[in-house]
Amino acid sequence: MQKKDLAFLQELVESPSPSGFEQPAAEVFRKRMARVADSVETNVMGSVHATLKGKKRGAVSVMLAAHIDEIGLMVNYITPEGFIAFAAIGGVDAAILPGMRVHVHTKDGPLLGVLGRKPVHLIEDEERKNVTKLERLFIDVGLSADDVKARVRVGDCVTFAVGFETFGDSLAVSRGFDDKMGAWIAARVLEEVKKAGGPAGDLTAAATVQEEIGLRGGITSAWGVDPQVGIALEVGHATDYPDIDKRKHGEAECGKGPVIARGPNINPVLFELLVAAAEAAKVPYQIGAEPRGTGTDANAIQLSRGGKAAALVSIPLRYMHTPTEVLSLKDLEAAVKLMTRFVLDLKPGTSFIP
Repeated sequence: MQKKDLAFLQELVESPSPSGFEQPAAEVFRKRMARVADSVETNVMGSVHATLKGKKRGAVSVMLAAHIDEIGLMVNYITPEGFIAFAAIGGVDAAILPGMRVHVHTKDGPLLGVLGRKPVHLIEDEERKNVTKLERLFIDVGLSADDVKARVRVGDCVTFAVGFETFGDSLAVSRGFDDKMGAWIAARVLEEVKKAGGPAGDLTAAATVQEEIGLRGGITSAWGVDPQVGIALEVGHATDYPDIDKRKHGEAECGKGPVIARGPNINPVLFELLVAAAEAAKVPYQIGAEPRGTGTDANAIQLSRGGKAAALVSIPLRYMHTPTEVLSLKDLEAAVKLMTRFVLDLKPGTSFIP
């Protein structure tokens, strides 16, 4: 991966963007897309739509959707002593929180804090067997009660105070890969398609918001952009580490290529075209079984207006919804090649009627 593209990925995932607070990540995406797209628009929800205009009238329009919100926390009470109580934004695992460092994002900038609870020595034997509930945890920002109340407001968002690093064999670790890495793929596809001469039909990279709390940006972007084809670029559960039952969750390995979903949420014609694109691009790919709704923006796209041809292409991710999400950079590059080939090979007049 080129240094400038790696730097873009790092800037995107490190930008704080819990659901409802996506503006910093949206600005990173807009800045990158302003150099390549024919238009870059932000809707009232905060989702960003970067579009390349198609060269042929009547050609198929495509939207690549990836959500830029991440899980996080929200300040909901400040104690008389100046400690901060909080609620979860999205699916936060309470078991991983004690002892973690966080950033409280105030109007004057981020404050470093630590997630505290009673030390193990002071916890009763029976209590040690249970996960400490969110309401029994608190954030300590190391300031007096007066200073905390002057600087922190109820409703301020909180993110894990960790960043992006590479390690091992082409692996990377960060918070927020779910799903800002998808927005990175969509942006890179627009760049590669433009470099190759442009798309036949309109191509939109949609950086959607509020997916973690109900696919809200995906719903409004699918309605507003109104593409004929919509493909969600997402993370999926890798099953290549201990204690994951492949008979239950299928097989998805980091470094073995993006996963092309198959099931009722996926248009069957679109599925076959994506497989053909992967083979034409000579990139590795995997197939994932999705026997019901996928719980991604592909749901929102498929059910928009009178229905859309929807698909899901995901990157295997270890340790989802933790501060240490792990993926393979090789899979990201393969996904860019796959999706670029798909867009360039998509023929005008293609019917997606099953």
